[in-house]
Amino acid sequence: MSLPVHATLAGTQSGPATDPALDAWRQLSAKQQPSWQGSPEHARAVAELGTLPPLVFAGEVDVLKSRLAAAARGEAFLLQGGDCAETFEAATADRIQSRVKTILQMAVVLTYGAQMPVIKMGRMAGQFAKPRSSDSETRGDVTLPAFRGDIVNGYEFTPESRVHNPARMVQAYHTSASTLNLIRAFTQGGFADLRLVHSWNQGFMSNPAYHEYEQLAGEIDRAVHFMEACGADFEALKRAEFYASHEALLLDYERALTRTDSRTGTPYDTSGHFLWIGERTRELDGAHVDFLSKVRNPIGVKLGPTTTGQDALDLINKLDPDREPGRLTFITRMGASKIREALPPIVQAVRDSGAQVVWVTDPMHGNTVTSQNGYKTRRFEDVMDEVRGFFDVHRAMGTVPGGLHVEMTGDDVAECLGGADPIREEQFDELYESVCDPRLNHAQSLEMAFLVAEHLAHR
Repeated sequence: MSLPVHATLAGTQSGPATDPALDAWRQLSAKQQPSWQGSPEHARAVAELGTLPPLVFAGEVDVLKSRLAAAARGEAFLLQGGDCAETFEAATADRIQSRVKTILQMAVVLTYGAQMPVIKMGRMAGQFAKPRSSDSETRGDVTLPAFRGDIVNGYEFTPESRVHNPARMVQAYHTSASTLNLIRAFTQGGFADLRLVHSWNQGFMSNPAYHEYEQLAGEIDRAVHFMEACGADFEALKRAEFYASHEALLLDYERALTRTDSRTGTPYDTSGHFLWIGERTRELDGAHVDFLSKVRNPIGVKLGPTTTGQDALDLINKLDPDREPGRLTFITRMGASKIREALPPIVQAVRDSGAQVVWVTDPMHGNTVTSQNGYKTRRFEDVMDEVRGFFDVHRAMGTVPGGLHVEMTGDDVAECLGGADPIREEQFDELYESVCDPRLNHAQSLEMAFLVAEHLAHR
């Protein structure tokens, strides 16, 4: 979906992969799974998913892997962003466009700061499942199953809504297909034109709150005008590669969409280009690690502050035994107060082993707090302090800070506190929209891009 059609469509069969090794996970501990296993409705949904066309293609996945290999070497930078949890209701053209637009805007700023290509990847077209700390939720004297994302059950707090419904997996597939079609249209049809994206950023800079970024914005503006004066091929800059990613949490869904590549006879999970394993499900002998070790997609793993260097090495040996460039990404989510102490021993162990992974920071998940009026939130300054800590550690250790993973939206919501044009708690009642975790809004996301660009310029 992200690349010229002639380069990508060959090679993925439409039927499900049949290698018995792909089902070994069924005998292992599978955390965070719904309660529908064994029901007739579950069997029908899985069977239907197995007959549907792939959402992405093996050729696209291979190109992404080569791009990530460049990021691991310090020759590219990954920008991965999007909703905490996508919803079926919000999969509208306007909402999808605003998220793509924000990522494109951020990428222009980061590209200039890094002076290298930026890999653009959305937490989109599949980010419908969410791990939860409890299987149930209680409000007053009523206890119901926890909301696990639209692919499992509904957000509305009623018995009917909270039932685990396997038919939602099929709806998630079709919603993902629609989202991918729109992303393709936006990124290949002129919406990604560098000059257009630059003009959007100029609109952002018109707010006096962002005056401290005027110098960098001015440098980008002069660079664009210089390119125009030199007769640069802006036709080639009207299109952009854009990849889809999500947490591979719901194993029934991921297995049903795994296909055999006719070029190589190897399995690809065609639900998305890039899949990651969460902090709650990264057990070395667990079902998630086992399943994703068998597919050919590039894989990410979230690493929290309790991770040890040996944990990282064990994950490398399980998920990337052949040390394939671009195969494995470690997404660190430590918390601003912990990253400078927790990250170095992990990086040192991996560096000393000779393995080359893509190091990416997720500065969101380790910095969640509860506001005085009861909302889950994050402070922009904490988020940025974790980003600074990430760059500080890699600079000190001589390793490559390869990317940024953020929960963000293109909308003007109020969910994370602070920023140069600050969001305040009193705005939450009217403008808080997330069904799960708080996201940076459009302006905060762009402000982050300008701040990260400064670090990239000096890494």
